Amino acid sequence: MSSIADIIIADLRRIQAQRELAEKMGTLEPVKRLQEWQCARLLVTHDTLAKESRYQAAMQFFVDELYGPKDFSQRDADLARVVPKLAAVLPEKAMLALKDAVAVNTLSFDLDLDLINHLDGPLNAFNYATAYRKSNRLDDRKRQIDIIYHLGEQLADVVHIRGVSMIIKLARKPAQLAGLLSLHEFLEQGFQSFKKIGDVHDFINPVLSKEREIMHALLDESVCLATNNPIPEV
Repeated sequence: MSSIADIIIADLRRIQAQRELAEKMGTLEPVKRLQEWQCARLLVTHDTLAKESRYQAAMQFFVDELYGPKDFSQRDADLARVVPKLAAVLPEKAMLALKDAVAVNTLSFDLDLDLINHLDGPLNAFNYATAYRKSNRLDDRKRQIDIIYHLGEQLADVVHIRGVSMIIKLARKPAQLAGLLSLHEFLEQGFQSFKKIGDVHDFINPVLSKEREIMHALLDESVCLATNNPIPEV
């Protein structure tokens, strides 16, 4: 088994443990509501890009398949079961993209669980910003953005590898027969959404630049969140 596959499996086990812990603590549903709220926030913050036809699929892929409140447990279980076989047939860049996708999902869940523990009152822009500041996870927030950037780079390379499109297309029927359709749809949607973008930097750079700006403003104690909150009302 490749080291990439080992890392993927370790992250999948980690997020499964996080989900089970959140369920026992009664915080799984609040985390899901937070994820739904944050997806809406992302679409408001990046409204201009989200409305451009060539970026719509990529933005939707992120909020639906990489981060949002969707239950990923079946897909993750499928992936843990077959990731060694995927490592044998997929190009290394595709496996790196898969590793990044799982890593950002795992880290984001951990950050959300922590933020929920700092949230005081109803979920709105001010209370979210205050909880974000209280949690004070600057290094992890930076790493989250770095992983997303690296994921975008990997997907941009993957879509240009000859034969990948055909491999994914031909794998649909076997995946369905093996009970792996949710995993296949995830891979296919990621491939198709980034294939439409063209130069991925035109999409990923402005999104992450804005997210870094928001991150620094939220963690800057000199910024008054009551008057200069970078989080829009959703």
